[in-house]
Amino acid sequence: MSPTPTNAQPIIRAQDVVKRFGKETTALDGVSISIEPGSIYGLLGPNGAGKTTLIRVLTTLLEPDAGEAWVAGVDVLRDPVTARTKIGLAGQSAAIDGFLTGRENVEMIGQLYGLPAKEAKSRATDVLQRIDLTDAADRQVKTYSGGMRRRLDLAASLVGRPEVMFLDEPTTGIDPRSRIDIWDIIRDLQSEGTTLLMTTQYLEEVDYLADRIGVIDHGKLIAEGTANELKSRIGGTIIEAVVPEEQRERATEVLRDVTSEEPMFEPNKACLVVHAPEGSKTLISVVRALDEAGIVADDLEMHKPTLDEVFLTLTGHVAETEDGEQAQPATAAGRSRFGRRSR
Repeated sequence: MSPTPTNAQPIIRAQDVVKRFGKETTALDGVSISIEPGSIYGLLGPNGAGKTTLIRVLTTLLEPDAGEAWVAGVDVLRDPVTARTKIGLAGQSAAIDGFLTGRENVEMIGQLYGLPAKEAKSRATDVLQRIDLTDAADRQVKTYSGGMRRRLDLAASLVGRPEVMFLDEPTTGIDPRSRIDIWDIIRDLQSEGTTLLMTTQYLEEVDYLADRIGVIDHGKLIAEGTANELKSRIGGTIIEAVVPEEQRERATEVLRDVTSEEPMFEPNKACLVVHAPEGSKTLISVVRALDEAGIVADDLEMHKPTLDEVFLTLTGHVAETEDGEQAQPATAAGRSRFGRRSR
């Protein structure tokens, strides 16, 4: 990850932002964030957490009920017109016309930015080449694959040469190869000095891309930091034990006695999961205790906490898997502190 400056003024800042829909729904409940120039900030949270609402406030599409927000030094509430000249937005669904060609779509967006027709055409050619769509530029967009549509949406967002890019779940619904292509584009944009705020439900995405991560749930920012800082919050290491089903109940008792913690069952991997407060020392104690109880583990693994486990610890929700389905909670009642690992 690219290092971010420590003395730069934030290029994106929100202060105590509140947004309600009706009397019962509070989508944002006093959210404050501060993002440094040239960084990638990942906003992580389950569906309905408030991620898209915050993006809409910062991009002038939605007026908050309380709070303040600035992008590139511009107050987005008092001067939304100027703010829009500083930003690019790629939403959850590609905002493009399927009956136009890729080139025509990008040129049209350029003219909506206020560019003269000649300059819009020139910039369209540049950004289409940049995202590797030159060969398909003169085809109707309705013939594009999902990944190509997402890249075209990025191209349209880039034609105005924004200082700040907002990406709302940019890789949702596309194949793994296209997802990696989008990651490369995001990295390239950062290397050129663009600041990016991206929302996602893919834990490995923010782990790989983001300089800092914010976890939002029920409209509140509940944690923030680098991936390593967030992982260190639940501390220590984790032990996963796969034992024969007929010995699982006894193995649960053994793990409880060793760690003084209630083990959780992880159905996706058919394993028992428990903290190892003393690392390898705890692991050795577990091995000895299982052996003394006559239990032969099919697999025994110790590892550091992952973002999946951080996410579940902080929110009480399991994260989504790569195919868009939710991982099952680690207990029948959904009270486990641990979730399925993404990799």
